[in-house]
Amino acid sequence: MSPAGAAPAGAAGASAAAAPKDPEGGRTAVAVWSIGVCVYFVAVIFRTSLGVAGLEAADRFHVNASALSVFSLLQLLVYAGMQIPVGLMVDRLGTKKVLTLGAVLFTAGQIGFALSPTYGMALAARALLGCGDAMTFISVLRLGTRWFPARRAPVMAQLAGLVGMAGNLVSTLVLAPVLHGAGWVPAFAGSAVAGLVVLVPLTLFLRDQPEGHEPAPRPRGTGGFVRRQIAESWREPGTRLGLWVHFTTQFPAMVFLLLWGMPFLVEAQGLSRTAAGALLTLVVVSHMCCGLLYGQLVGRRQSARLPLALGTVALTALLWASVLVYPGDRAPMGLLVALCVGLGTCGPASMIGFDFARPANPAERQGTASGITNMGGFIATMTTLLAVGLLLDATGDDYRVAFSSVFVLQALGTARILRLRGRALAREREHLGAPWTGATATSAAGLGRTATGSRRSA
Repeated sequence: MSPAGAAPAGAAGASAAAAPKDPEGGRTAVAVWSIGVCVYFVAVIFRTSLGVAGLEAADRFHVNASALSVFSLLQLLVYAGMQIPVGLMVDRLGTKKVLTLGAVLFTAGQIGFALSPTYGMALAARALLGCGDAMTFISVLRLGTRWFPARRAPVMAQLAGLVGMAGNLVSTLVLAPVLHGAGWVPAFAGSAVAGLVVLVPLTLFLRDQPEGHEPAPRPRGTGGFVRRQIAESWREPGTRLGLWVHFTTQFPAMVFLLLWGMPFLVEAQGLSRTAAGALLTLVVVSHMCCGLLYGQLVGRRQSARLPLALGTVALTALLWASVLVYPGDRAPMGLLVALCVGLGTCGPASMIGFDFARPANPAERQGTASGITNMGGFIATMTTLLAVGLLLDATGDDYRVAFSSVFVLQALGTARILRLRGRALAREREHLGAPWTGATATSAAGLGRTATGSRRSA
């Protein structure tokens, strides 16, 4: 056996020699990544377009509020259910093919929604849109890890999330006036043109990775590929920790923005629709401002991941509790503003989940691991959307009781995070001594540089 201390050094040297170079980034990387982000941007516009057309949709399809809410729930269900299949597709087929298929599907869904004459056909169109939408974000994450140095992965992920929130703003600021001015079909069919536009650079110029950075070839014999990918990804505690971080941090803002924020602010807090809309926009703006900050902090210091995630959970729980237990019928405007600013941190914090799953898995499992992680927040969102609705019906629209369900899921997620963190971080340190091949090898190297304090970079 080698002398004490010599073996780790030799192993590290051999691993470093075997590992491919870190992608350099540069203008080409920015251009390719931008194409993928533009596809995601359009997908988010389509995803959130119903949020500004709720009243018009109810009139067009002659449905009540409960039937209208099924649009959002179905879309979320399809999106969450597609995450693992999409991750497997990205690992097996590559980013370009999956993004192209996604763009075709969500564009067809938007056109179908514009032209649907019945509620059933409109539901089918939204499900198709959700299926295509589900293929975009994981693909963009994959582009970030394949084209940029590992130390920049957290920033690139937060930038992608920021662009997605910008798509949310476009729905509010652009699509809504067109809908009210030109009508249903021109607004939705016209917006679908954006999907056709992004297909052009996507098919002509996007590449999966730079030359010389192809993933290691898969072994011969593809039997059991799906089962093996899921089992090996799930076996890593970092993947499970990423899922629970995403689960615990994302859903409070999603529930507020997707469905229950407007009713809560108008019916429970007595605000006008204009004032309530401004507060919902504040959540989006806060998300965009906090995204880059979180990305920079995690990119510079990996040890900030858990404190940021758990701090965000504590902050949102404290703000929600302050609003719900405030004496009197209505909370003051300053407290509601603070709540909305705090909810804006939920999205950036949820991205930290991918920063646990990424170094836990080799390059050939990145898509699958990201899909598992991304399911967390959407499962929590669907659960809370239903719980709030059921509690409102059971309590005669008591929003204080209904929104208390938020704390139950936060407590569950926090307990799982605290239970998994030790194993996940220990396993991550093991990978530093024997890095994965491909993109994750350089991610582990980046973690090592951050841990030793050398060569820190945004």
